[in-house]
Amino acid sequence: MTTPFAILATISTIVVLAILIFRDRDSRKQSAAEVNDWKLRLERDLKQARDERNSLLDALGDAFLLVDSDANVRFANDAARALFGARELLNRPVREAFLDPRLADALLRCIATGEPVQSRVVFPQQSSPLGDLENRGFNAWIIDAAPLSNPPGGAPTARVIIRDVTAEHQLEQVRKDFVANASHELRTPLAIINGYLENLIDDDMIDEPAMARRFLSIMRKHTDRISRIVEDMLVISRLESGEINALKIEPFRFRSCIQDILERLESVIRNQSVEMEVVMPDPGMVIHGDRFYWTQVLFNLVENAIKQNPRSGLRVEIGCAPVGENAEIWVTDNGVGIPSADLPHIFRRFFRVEKHHSQQEIKGTGLGLSIVKRAIEAHGGSIGVSSVPGSETKFLITVPRERA
Repeated sequence: MTTPFAILATISTIVVLAILIFRDRDSRKQSAAEVNDWKLRLERDLKQARDERNSLLDALGDAFLLVDSDANVRFANDAARALFGARELLNRPVREAFLDPRLADALLRCIATGEPVQSRVVFPQQSSPLGDLENRGFNAWIIDAAPLSNPPGGAPTARVIIRDVTAEHQLEQVRKDFVANASHELRTPLAIINGYLENLIDDDMIDEPAMARRFLSIMRKHTDRISRIVEDMLVISRLESGEINALKIEPFRFRSCIQDILERLESVIRNQSVEMEVVMPDPGMVIHGDRFYWTQVLFNLVENAIKQNPRSGLRVEIGCAPVGENAEIWVTDNGVGIPSADLPHIFRRFFRVEKHHSQQEIKGTGLGLSIVKRAIEAHGGSIGVSSVPGSETKFLITVPRERA
């Protein structure tokens, strides 16, 4: 027979067990809540770290991508998305994302070998990664791929940086072309001078005064040409070497600058019976700039118009007028004009428009318009040209009237 004490002990045991079960349940709930809170904090920290990483990578000026071992794009920063425009990049194989295999080759070699790979690729304009937005002609890119350190058991990942080096590539080409063209331009008059010297010395032409004078006159023209080439190359060098920061910016009356170049070209203007006209609604208009370079600009434009049009009846107009905070300056002529195919190239160094002039004429240096363009850009301005052959050729300059 069960005693009251046994019943009481059983009830106590049951109560204790119930309390223990209740406490265990509360403890489990609390533990689950703590685990859940820890997971939330971990996910929040991971998201914050990921967002910070993405923000840093988006701040890069170069395209940056992360690619997995299957060559699928897993991340692309803002520069990469801008580079490839509307094309979808994420979770796509790099060969589909890049289209041109030359962009993907370096990355695929990196994934295959596990070694860093860097390559330089030059595209024609129609093959540029920028697509229809490309307007620079030949464009150059560096593709830099390298494997990343992966945690144990983690999938191999590679990063790729695509850097636009078109400006450096074009500058390098300009330097190569400049050296090649300068060498050619100097070699030609030197060869002519040397030939006439040989005739004078070896063939005893010195004893024939008339012939010797003719030879010396030709040699003098070519030495003048060499001096002009060297002088023009020095001017371009100063404009592009950073020395342009030392421009002597000061106000001057533009009319006086025009008068200077008309006086310098007076004999040429008179000999060719050129009709010169100056159009200035405000004769006292002042421009802030380096007068030396502005004199070079006007001299080259006017001299170019006269020399390229040796026929009679040539009319050249120099004009200047204020337009808001800018000044518009123009030089026009009614000569033979410039073919439309040549217009995009006339500011290139040593480029000449063939006008079928006499072979006895001494050619210009081919640097005048390059100097004009760079001098105007150094003053914060721009220059354009339009031409209707046989009717009008117009060089139009827009430049700030004042600069700090």
